[in-house]
Amino acid sequence: MKVLNLKKTAIFTVITLLMSFYSTEAVSSSRIKDIADFEGIRENQLVGYGLVVGLNGTGDNIKSINFAKESLISLLDQVGINSRDGQLKSKNVAAVMVTASLPPFGRQGSRIDVMVSALGDAKNLQGGTLIATPLVAANGEVYAVAQGQVASGAVSARGATQSVTKGVPTSGRIPNGAIIENEVDFSLESMKTIRLALRNPDFTTARRVSDAINALLGIDTAQALDPTTISVDVPSSYEGKIVDLMTKIEQLRVQPDQLAKVVIDESSGIVVIGKDVKINKLAIAQGNLTIKISEVPFVSQPLPFSNGETVVETTTAIDINEDIQSRLAVLETGVNLQELVDGLNALGVTPRDLISILQAIKASGALQADIEVI
Repeated sequence: MKVLNLKKTAIFTVITLLMSFYSTEAVSSSRIKDIADFEGIRENQLVGYGLVVGLNGTGDNIKSINFAKESLISLLDQVGINSRDGQLKSKNVAAVMVTASLPPFGRQGSRIDVMVSALGDAKNLQGGTLIATPLVAANGEVYAVAQGQVASGAVSARGATQSVTKGVPTSGRIPNGAIIENEVDFSLESMKTIRLALRNPDFTTARRVSDAINALLGIDTAQALDPTTISVDVPSSYEGKIVDLMTKIEQLRVQPDQLAKVVIDESSGIVVIGKDVKINKLAIAQGNLTIKISEVPFVSQPLPFSNGETVVETTTAIDINEDIQSRLAVLETGVNLQELVDGLNALGVTPRDLISILQAIKASGALQADIEVI
């Protein structure tokens, strides 16, 4: 019984270790669909120019916005109303740009969301109605027509002396506001070769993707052409079943590789350090010199029974304070991200100081990573 228990314990330990290793690998790996796109399957940007009507006096001033006036006159002409001889004074109309994304394999009759943004001096588009607006692609062809009531989460209120605005009232959204009228021709079933494009180009990742696909299919049909592109020749067993092949490929898991990089956003003080960032041995000191200048007013009064005047004068006090707690920290060669952060935290550096320190380490040649400032 003791031997049996030992065997059970050993088996349980091995299974636990295997499950732990598998879970670690699964967490660190990513699906191919999350790191790459199939070439040819993408969105197309659409844009159009139109008019929003029915605004409560918050539209364009058509006396000063000439293109809004001409658009309104043209719209009235289309419905048989001649307004060219009259003077238009409406403030319930706004000229807008309409944008949308045509999804891949969008079919005629399907609906898509559109965004509406004011072009002139309109104050608020909330509650207005967009008149039928053709949406064109880069090739100049019309692929959808948008129309509907503009919805906006912004709030704008104005009084005699104050005004309050929350959000952007001059832009809004029309859910399902456009109907697809034209389709983009693209046939999957006739494809003989599938191409994948990595979102973050990398030689190692491209090779890992091609190896994973070849292991799935059992033949060498996938090849990494460059850091971005992986080409897959469709096997004979999947001819006419391209969707099945794509489904299996995009569910494969690979471990993406990445460059050692430090990303710095100087405007907001954000610093992002990649896990593979390494530095050579060096010493870092961070000082904090503070100079404080203050002006202190005081009243000077004349002696009793004298002919003097009471005056207010100022004295200047200058205080120079250098933080005596600043220390010199030594970072060993090849320290990892955690050790680097711990060392810099020991100096009590702020994010702004961290930016300067990292740039100085890079200038010294000790930082084995790229610095990207955004």
